[in-house]
Amino acid sequence: QVQLVESGGGLVQTGGSLRLSCAASGLTFSTYAMGWFRQAPGKEREFVAAVTGSGWSTFYLNSVKGRFTISRDNAKNALYLRMNSLKPEDTADYYCAAGAINAGVYGNPGLYTYWGQGTQVTVSS
Repeated sequence: QVQLVESGGGLVQTGGSLRLSCAASGLTFSTYAMGWFRQAPGKEREFVAAVTGSGWSTFYLNSVKGRFTISRDNAKNALYLRMNSLKPEDTADYYCAAGAINAGVYGNPGLYTYWGQGTQVTVSS
């Protein structure tokens, strides 16, 4: 049974930082592309960042480029999202997702098979 468990969310002031983690089990982690998505209240789920199985390629939502960094540790079956210079508009529930994606649009949530339960990030102004 595949499980993705996020952690690291919380309340932070504008300009602060957080590091989200996603612990994966039940899958051959290195063969899956991993992504972070977020969903704010009353809004649709939005792509934030993705990384290929090898970790060599990363992709970002334009509004988080230069502030967020996605990374993975295949030896630990772990995915991370370092978030710096946080803004109130980053407030959302953040989800990690796994997809057997070899090519295509990594920002398409429909390409991801497994999802975590989410962790809440609140940025106060």
